[in-house]
Amino acid sequence: MQTIVIGILIFLPGIVMIIWMLRRANAAEISRQRLQGSLNYERSEYSQIQRSPIMRRWRWLVAVMFLAVTTVLWFLASWPWPYTISIGVIMGLILWQLEEWWLQRKINRVEQQLEDSIDMMVASVKSGASMQGALESAMENTSAPWKNELSDLIASIRYGDDPVLVLSELSSRIPVETIELFAQTLAVNWSVGGQLSLALANVAHTIRDRLELSRRMQAMTTQARLSVISVVLVSYFIGALMWRNDPERMVEFLNSLVGQAMVSIAMFLQAVGFVWISRLSTPRF
Repeated sequence: MQTIVIGILIFLPGIVMIIWMLRRANAAEISRQRLQGSLNYERSEYSQIQRSPIMRRWRWLVAVMFLAVTTVLWFLASWPWPYTISIGVIMGLILWQLEEWWLQRKINRVEQQLEDSIDMMVASVKSGASMQGALESAMENTSAPWKNELSDLIASIRYGDDPVLVLSELSSRIPVETIELFAQTLAVNWSVGGQLSLALANVAHTIRDRLELSRRMQAMTTQARLSVISVVLVSYFIGALMWRNDPERMVEFLNSLVGQAMVSIAMFLQAVGFVWISRLSTPRF
């Protein structure tokens, strides 16, 4: 009974934090869908649209990592279950952060390529090219992965699909604010006309300011992240010194139920804190 109570005390704060983070992510996704619904298109038109490979997620690897680590430590290394679960959760959270970092890296690359493509389109439109010609010129002068999306967009228009619907599908395949702004601008211009070069120039200016603000926020939060990492490393360094000075007492402490509970709680909360500071320091527009 005492073991069960201690196990609940170990993982209850982290479980509550994970539930809170999932609720926040769900609320953000609902807000994003509402913003996307403001395009005044029928939701049924997007029900069969698949996400772009750019937005592919690998969150299922978190569960695989947790199961793999806990299996190895429990069955092969015969570690105590508090350490096994704590290290499994830590490895899963680290992999979760790496997956989010990889996705954000791809989105930043696409936004940078979008900015360059818009500059190319503005130059093409000012020289007398049509919107489709400007899109083709931008596609020829960019690289993957944005080039693949532009290629699919141009191919759909050539095959006779409704350009407005094709552009709305693009914003549904890549639900990023800058892509949605770009698609809405082209869709409105295709429907009602207007000065496309000026509209695209404003979009490029907005994307450029967004990227600049994101870089500044990343630079400003680097010190906070390094401070968190330093505190975590110092705690393990102190533990190593205590082990070296009195290994017998440290072994006795780590093998005791109280020691396992305290060390597991500390490791688990360190992982949750690292994820928390990473979420807080991530720019969200």
